[in-house]
Amino acid sequence: ELASLLYAGVLHRSSLEEAVAARVASRIAHDFLLPDLIEAVFLQALRADRGMRQAIRADLAAVLDRDPATTRYLEPLLHFKGFDALQAHRLSHWLWSERRRDLTLAVQSAASAELQVDIHPAVKIGRGIFFDHATGIVIGETSEIEDDVSILQGVTLGGTGSQGGDRHPKIRSGVLIGAGATLLGHIEIGHGAMVGAGSVVLHSVPPFTTVAGVPAVKVGTVNRMIEPAKSMDQMFYDVGL
Repeated sequence: ELASLLYAGVLHRSSLEEAVAARVASRIAHDFLLPDLIEAVFLQALRADRGMRQAIRADLAAVLDRDPATTRYLEPLLHFKGFDALQAHRLSHWLWSERRRDLTLAVQSAASAELQVDIHPAVKIGRGIFFDHATGIVIGETSEIEDDVSILQGVTLGGTGSQGGDRHPKIRSGVLIGAGATLLGHIEIGHGAMVGAGSVVLHSVPPFTTVAGVPAVKVGTVNRMIEPAKSMDQMFYDVGL
């Protein structure tokens, strides 16, 4: 039943990265932003930035490693909007760095509308990132996300007020952010920290610390031998206010 999708999206392509480019192009294209244009620009970006190839592979591996509902690499490649939204952002970020502003915003807007993930093109994102379910993720312009971070649905990395400048959260490596969490302002979430679902975080969080609540406070610590982003274990084992 899906022979045409499998052939056009995977078997007809000469590499994994080309398959990703084709799939993202088909998912976010519309009447004024044709899939052939998106795919061609994506391939141009891949030729110019080899780091993007490594990031795509690390992101794909992260899904299989952290999502128990995933059994094959084919699944996120063809079906998961979180993976596709992340790769669409990698394309828009490259276009942003090339100062191709109008095409950048067209790609970003299309990805936001079709995939329900809104990431400003200027945002710097590392590799090995996992957007679980992904719907409703919003990430503001001066946010930064390091390697091996996992973010669930409905998460906002936002600013406060209308002033410019560096005004969004910095997420260090190994962090897990639970569903519906809101992180606001120029704050830092330290390496290996965990943010509980539904929390509102207004202040920086030290490394290997668990925070939860509205507003969020420290409720425990994280085992330094286990990065929560990789284990995806959201239980609070060491709770103490």
